[in-house]
Amino acid sequence: MRRIFNFLYKNSNGVLFLLLLGLSLGLTIQSHSFHKSKFIGATDLLSGGIYKEVDEIREYINLVNKNDSLVQENAKLLEMLFRKQKEGNAPEIDSIFGIGSDDIIVSKLIRNSYTLQQNYLTINSGLKDGIKSDMGVINNRGIVGVVDKVSQNFALVTSVLNTKSLINARIKNSNYFGTLSWNGKNAGFVQLIDVPKTTSVKKGDTIVTGGISEIFPENVDIGIVDKTLHENNSFVINIKLFSDMTNLEYMYVLKSRPIKNAKKR
Repeated sequence: MRRIFNFLYKNSNGVLFLLLLGLSLGLTIQSHSFHKSKFIGATDLLSGGIYKEVDEIREYINLVNKNDSLVQENAKLLEMLFRKQKEGNAPEIDSIFGIGSDDIIVSKLIRNSYTLQQNYLTINSGLKDGIKSDMGVINNRGIVGVVDKVSQNFALVTSVLNTKSLINARIKNSNYFGTLSWNGKNAGFVQLIDVPKTTSVKKGDTIVTGGISEIFPENVDIGIVDKTLHENNSFVINIKLFSDMTNLEYMYVLKSRPIKNAKKR
């Protein structure tokens, strides 16, 4: 610090000259627009490189943000496209399980329950589409349920996963019949009850609709035998459903066709 003071003391005249020169230049620039503009221009020229670098950095940051924005927009557009494809027109079919397209009303699931004791589905077709109570409902894998109530635009379907559901069924390629019901325990399995103990049945056998019902025609798939349980003088057959009742989309409602000596279901 002492050296600095000694330096200023020894060179006081020079330092004073520089201070007065700087002050005079400042006053000159402030009082004359020409000099002022030249000074500002010079400083801008010196700082222009810095501004350019800063601007390029800003543009790069903005470009990254714009790219992120474009990626998000593209993702939204793709999502809309896939949703449109998924929610597009219902698949066209000639027949399903031997049932012609003229006997089928295609509908789409809009609500489903499968965790209750009495489960129902809601589909987006109703009276205006020709839906009536007691029509059978299937999908491309097998049976789903039976139409219960109908409004103009919607229908409520009693799911096979309903403890009150009773549907006529049989072991495929045999004359052994039973009643399809649900014990309310597992959404992947239903039970065939009232099957005589004399019935020849084994694990892996296919269970289909019985064909003596107005609701379902013969041989619509239901599921496969998982295991059999003895109950008094009959079997209770546990059936693994072909239809994934937790993941449904399009439904096929079967138009009623009266059958002689038909049971209700």
